[in-house]
Amino acid sequence: MTTALEKVEQSQLRSDLPELRVGSSIRVNYRITEGNKERIQAFEGVLIGKHCGATNNKATFTVRKVTQGYGVERIFPLHSPRIESIDVIKVGKVRQAKLYYLRDRRGKAARIKERVGVLPNA
Repeated sequence: MTTALEKVEQSQLRSDLPELRVGSSIRVNYRITEGNKERIQAFEGVLIGKHCGATNNKATFTVRKVTQGYGVERIFPLHSPRIESIDVIKVGKVRQAKLYYLRDRRGKAARIKERVGVLPNA
């Protein structure tokens, strides 16, 4: 038997999400508010971890990118209404669930092989 809170949470789950795999290069377009203006900003990087599963309302994912030599990681709630879209650019081939070892790697050592035979937006 579900409670009223669970019914509200189920109604807010997103159904338009692509299949997110750890190691994939993704672009997250999200709405940010600056003063009284609202605009869409893109954050593009490697998906290094998923947390709490995909069906949970509190599920999150972590994206890492390197900008001007500095690593930037951002944690996004998966079912957030502020996320406009999530685009999968290429699917990576990795064997771990969390890619935290990329934090210590630089340059070519931080590259991830591309998974062959898998379409990015499938």
